[in-house]
Amino acid sequence: MAMDQALLNWLLDSDPALKWQVERDLAADPPEQWEATRSRLGTEGFGAELLSHQDPDGQWAGGAYFPADFDFNGPEAAEGAGQPYTATTWSLNTLREWGLDADVLAGTADKLAASSRWEYEDLPYWDGEVDCCINAFTLSNGAWLGADVARIAQWLVEHQQPDGGWNCEWVDGSTRSSVHSTINSLKGLLYYESATGGPGELQAARRRGEEYLLERRLLYRQSTGELVAPWVTRLAYPFRWFYSGLHALDYFRAAALHDGAAPDPRLGDAIEQVRSARQPDGTWLQERRLPGRVWFEMDVPPGEPSKWLTFHAIRALEWWDGDGRPEGT
Repeated sequence: MAMDQALLNWLLDSDPALKWQVERDLAADPPEQWEATRSRLGTEGFGAELLSHQDPDGQWAGGAYFPADFDFNGPEAAEGAGQPYTATTWSLNTLREWGLDADVLAGTADKLAASSRWEYEDLPYWDGEVDCCINAFTLSNGAWLGADVARIAQWLVEHQQPDGGWNCEWVDGSTRSSVHSTINSLKGLLYYESATGGPGELQAARRRGEEYLLERRLLYRQSTGELVAPWVTRLAYPFRWFYSGLHALDYFRAAALHDGAAPDPRLGDAIEQVRSARQPDGTWLQERRLPGRVWFEMDVPPGEPSKWLTFHAIRALEWWDGDGRPEGT
């Protein structure tokens, strides 16, 4: 896909959290250029704003996964109200995914070990808890900040479902995997493996989880061939915990680059679904916002062209359409 210069300039006119990635992955700028932009994350724009909300004890909003003032019996906990995204885990996820240097948060891992406990049974922060997604997020954040989270990696291996995926509702007896839980678990395992090397059993578990999604071509129910749900093709940034075809493609691109592998042909349907959503001006529109409390909005409202989605979509298509594309696709 040839990059239109006007479209590239539009993407480059963005917060450092996005701009450095555009410089690296789309503009092919030299490392000294995008590294200089990334170094501004801690002092400018979105990154600096999010860092400004960190509590003295290392947390955000006084809580591990939920803000300290969250009322589990109140309106914010009602169905459809949405997960609050202001607490520690969500803030760390965001800063890590934006590419903040871990040195900016020096001392945070120790502070969280001393002060942060999970809302579930008051468990220590870096020990994780019983939710696959929460443990996957903690695995990535721990590897990033230098905490010892090896036992969480092993926990994810031990809690993989027989069908190859994961389900956060395993604790309630579920034995079938969820695409949401699976994509989050895969991302955690890949990040940990990339950061630490990790034992071979982690890679084997990751490959089984990837196969779970690939067997469904990222989008479909294996039993009926129908879409997993209407939301599987809807585009939204931030990805958060929510599954979509584009979110999955973003993962599979990262995994293939890590493994030195070509794109799997079974990604083709999701690729074409993303391609078909491109607007005549070359952009992709924000289609929804996940409800829930946030520190600030980091992308446009639904119906407007999204720089973040446009970046992720172009990057996925360029990867697929490049030299690594499977033969015959």
